[in-house]
Amino acid sequence: MSTRDILHYISNVVMRGDNLKINFDSIIPVYLQIAQAIEDDILMDKLKEGDNCYSQLVISKEIGVNPATAAKGIYLLVQKGVLDKQRGLSMVVAKGAKDLILNDKIKNNLSRLIEGLINEADKLNFSKAELFKLIETHYTERGEKNE
Repeated sequence: MSTRDILHYISNVVMRGDNLKINFDSIIPVYLQIAQAIEDDILMDKLKEGDNCYSQLVISKEIGVNPATAAKGIYLLVQKGVLDKQRGLSMVVAKGAKDLILNDKIKNNLSRLIEGLINEADKLNFSKAELFKLIETHYTERGEKNE
């Protein structure tokens, strides 16, 4: 990577300031929020397969946390297979990372939300048809085009 590439990366990715929004008042540990924020950047194509991920030092400076906290969030993504560690270099977004994240979020997050929604609908004596209609209404109000 040339000096010009590094400067471009720093000015366009690292220093934008719109990355890694962390809520320090949340009960979710900061390192988990860091991992989730990186995953979100991958899902939104801010980081693509083969791209260098933010370093622990960059993360710690950007959001004001201890580098060890940032490293813990990054290491979690290495364990999940989302990031690959390149010896002597930085972490890179792994091949298939976006699909891995999507599948994980569908399996863990979306399924849990749907189960909770169905349980709540049951408590309210909402039928399956009424629940689907309510979801359809919300999609329409948001202007969603996906069928």
